[in-house]
Amino acid sequence: MNRELRFEIAAKALAEARSANRSGAAILVEGKRDRSILENLGFNGEIILLNRGWTIERVIVNLIEEHSRNPIILMDWDRTGDRLQKEITTRLQSLDIAIALEPRRTLSRTFRPETLCVEGIRKFIIDLRPLIDVNDPEGADELHLL
Repeated sequence: MNRELRFEIAAKALAEARSANRSGAAILVEGKRDRSILENLGFNGEIILLNRGWTIERVIVNLIEEHSRNPIILMDWDRTGDRLQKEITTRLQSLDIAIALEPRRTLSRTFRPETLCVEGIRKFIIDLRPLIDVNDPEGADELHLL
């Protein structure tokens, strides 16, 4: 699959996630840099950090009680991220929490092997942001529409 097509697919997945985030779906990421990347891509809803000194159980309880009943889990797509994604997904599904899994699957498929992590998307922001804005015009700010 060529780069242009991969970026179009990734941008559509990110646009859908950005729209869901704006509508109240919290996004759970591993760390501060991941949150920063999403914010640079125009995400402005709740973005929750996994790595903040809490146990996974405490993060999950906080996510459910304080933020969202239908979160998007966006762990990196490296070995550690795969393990975290599976553990968190299993725990949330055991509580009958609906989880959006497609954004991570799509990003993993389209960005491998160029990057294995959310923060690695940083090098593609200039190419991705306009494509995301086309797919999610409501989330685009005036600066990026020019």
